[in-house]
Amino acid sequence: MNDLDALLALLTPEGRALLDEVRDTDPARELAVATRLRRTHPAELVSAALGQARLRQRAVAKFGAEDAGRMFFTPDGVEQSTRASVAAYRAERLKDLGVTSVADLCCGIGGDAIAFARAGIRVLAVDRDPLTCGTARANADALGLTGLIEVREADVTEVDPTGYDAVFVDPARRSSKRGRIFDPEAYSPPLSWAVSAALGAPLGLLKIAPGIPHEAIPAEATAEWVSDGGDVKEAMLWFGPNVTPGARRATLLPAEAGIHVTPETMLPDPEVREVGRYLYEPDGAVIRAHLVAEVAEELDGGLIDPTIAYVTADEPHRTPYATAYEITDQLPFNVKKLKALLRERGVGTLTVKKRGSAVEPEELRRKVKPQGPNAATVFLTRVAGAPTMLIGHPVR
Repeated sequence: MNDLDALLALLTPEGRALLDEVRDTDPARELAVATRLRRTHPAELVSAALGQARLRQRAVAKFGAEDAGRMFFTPDGVEQSTRASVAAYRAERLKDLGVTSVADLCCGIGGDAIAFARAGIRVLAVDRDPLTCGTARANADALGLTGLIEVREADVTEVDPTGYDAVFVDPARRSSKRGRIFDPEAYSPPLSWAVSAALGAPLGLLKIAPGIPHEAIPAEATAEWVSDGGDVKEAMLWFGPNVTPGARRATLLPAEAGIHVTPETMLPDPEVREVGRYLYEPDGAVIRAHLVAEVAEELDGGLIDPTIAYVTADEPHRTPYATAYEITDQLPFNVKKLKALLRERGVGTLTVKKRGSAVEPEELRRKVKPQGPNAATVFLTRVAGAPTMLIGHPVR
């Protein structure tokens, strides 16, 4: 039974009943469960059901327990799908821009199509892989969205999106042979084709890797980096009449806080200054968008080093764009001195952060062997070019 046949078998009444039965199977008990179920069900169907149960358990982190428990997944689909909260944010932005229909090119298993449809947007979801398309159809059906989602098996480069309010392209950025792809022109389809498709639409939106070099961003686009719960999830390129060419945005979910700057309002790099009482760690989306200067200005702070994205200031400030720490000690990098200081302070819970240091946090933890009732955070970094340890604790 190939993967597509396995999916089709799971969509039968017997397959669905089996999925319900194995829903909460503990991985440690899979062999025993499989042995029991194979007495009354085909072995290949049992294997497919258990495999799908594992994928659903993995997908909870992205889709939530309710949706993940009803949806169908492939291993690549779980890995590459957009987190539901990010997809919902994107769909609401399109809805706010007046979009009522979108061509979702490279739709995968349908994560973004589902978010678009739930926002009331009609979707043409296109992918060239039969299994992926079958999974997307199954998901639209499982979530009651078939009236808004049309899944089409085709090469996206041969699809005419004329008549749709927007085009959304999510090129494949992973390869089974090469793993993660860093060259945008090695995406499938290439970034240049995706840009052309976006520019030809009334409104175009591309999902790209957050690590894309800024010089690879087309001049016509507004680039947006999105984090969710502090983790950078993706970058997006926006094209259209309401888009400011060259603008940059950092968006932080779930609060939907955002910094938006145009080429005319971008600030120069912050000045480097001595370490003050407080250290601020900017959100990853802020760093990726090169908007640390805007955060430093809000905090009335400066950088501890011209190449390090840590902001320091003398006063505490509340900001959604950075995490604040009160610094109690500043030492040149020296493991023995750090160990002695932590022992003196009774630090047994040690959080190690690094930026601009080759030392691995676990390696440092093993060497200093923290013990005691107290907690501290150590930053392994550079201050004015010198390897430095900053010790402190989060500001509550």
